[in-house]
Amino acid sequence: MTRGLKVAGGFLLLLLGIIMLVTPGPGWLAIAGGIGLLATEFMWARRIRERVERAAESWRAKKS
Repeated sequence: MTRGLKVAGGFLLLLLGIIMLVTPGPGWLAIAGGIGLLATEFMWARRIRERVERAAESWRAKKS
């Protein structure tokens, strides 16, 4: 049951985040939360999360 709740919550956050990209709200934050939640269960989501983390590290290194 816990796995099902994680998956449902992750996809719900993704959907709400996509909707919030065109309406007022923290769309990118919800998308990041959804990917983070799904990454605990799915390899494809883990790869997306890791790619974003590497890009953020690269961006931070350039800013310093």
